[in-house]
Amino acid sequence: MDVASVFNLVALLVTLAALFGYVNHRWLRLPHTIGLVVIALAVSMVIMILDAVFPALGVEGVVHRVLTNIDFEETLMKGFLSFLLFSGALHVDLDALIRRRWAIATLATVGIVISTFVVTICMFYGFRLVGFEVPLTYCLVFGALISPTDPVAVMGILKHVNVSQSLEAKIAGESLFNDGVGVVLYTVVVAFAFGVAEQGEMTLARGFELFAVEVIGGVGFGLLVGYLVYQVMKTIDDYKLEVLMTLSLVMATYALAVQMHVSGPLAVVIAGLFIGNHGKRFAMNFETRDHIEKFWLLVDEILNSILFLAIGFEVLAVHITGQMFGAAILAVPVVLLARWVGVAGPITLLGLRQEFSRGTISVLTWGGLRGGISIALALALPSSSTKPLLLATTYGVVLFSIIVQGLTIERVVRRATRPVG
Repeated sequence: MDVASVFNLVALLVTLAALFGYVNHRWLRLPHTIGLVVIALAVSMVIMILDAVFPALGVEGVVHRVLTNIDFEETLMKGFLSFLLFSGALHVDLDALIRRRWAIATLATVGIVISTFVVTICMFYGFRLVGFEVPLTYCLVFGALISPTDPVAVMGILKHVNVSQSLEAKIAGESLFNDGVGVVLYTVVVAFAFGVAEQGEMTLARGFELFAVEVIGGVGFGLLVGYLVYQVMKTIDDYKLEVLMTLSLVMATYALAVQMHVSGPLAVVIAGLFIGNHGKRFAMNFETRDHIEKFWLLVDEILNSILFLAIGFEVLAVHITGQMFGAAILAVPVVLLARWVGVAGPITLLGLRQEFSRGTISVLTWGGLRGGISIALALALPSSSTKPLLLATTYGVVLFSIIVQGLTIERVVRRATRPVG
């Protein structure tokens, strides 16, 4: 795609995001990101109906071609994600995370692995129930891509839900870290499923090694670059330059992490936590803090708007049959069950219940939203006869998660945290 086409496409998406945002703000009054998904989905349905009634117009075909020009996986995973993760981490209280480090670390690692295997076993039989013969390895891939909660979706919803600081720290911290861990787990599982790793045949030992290098390397690299930028920011007092430095920090960190074969998402999260806490306290004056916070809030809002708009329109690019629709409906309770087991299991087995107030498990289960990251990972799968099924099922779970769970999470929070008696 040439530069002019890219500009026209971005102009179209930003204009639609602004228009749909106005419609939502004026009439629907849903949370901004959910409103964009709902309106884009409704417009997509109208386009499909028009195409069915007036096939000569070819409206759906035109929109489909536009959507296929958007490489969702490349755009999200190598474009938007680094900025959105950094923005989210920048506003998270590191002290609150450290106080709950064992709970968050457990949910972001053990919880993800447990959830992946629960989804794998249940969907191995579930796909057969609706008429599909899906190999166990592909079910494992589906479990790995659908288990991580999406920090973009989760933190977008948290803006509109009144929760305690303790619960917010657990939800935000887990979503930020299990995203990075989940992407690494997905990479390992895909290598197993398709038999080949980047550097030779994938074995169990090689899988553990890849997982450890990606996770530990990402955390270490994020700390290093965050510390270096922090030291430089201490020597200057120019908010324009410091805003620019945070922007370059995100882009350079993610690009270098990919080249070093360590986790880019984890590196960006760690760098964001470092600058957002230590950097704000000791390397910025009030004016600089104010400008950096406002700049990244605006970046977050714009990119979130475009991303959730694209999720709503993506239904036109996903081929869904009746059987696939049945698989998606079946996958919704399976994913929720896996989430509950992945949260309650490690908390109970490792004796961490004292760190969780009454109702927290139900809030974490229902508030574990899936979003664009799962769709991007499904789109990134190598071509196979099973890929359309996994993509359609993933899309169905994501839509349910964003719309149904996103709209009802505040009610769940109120019910779970209200006093007994």
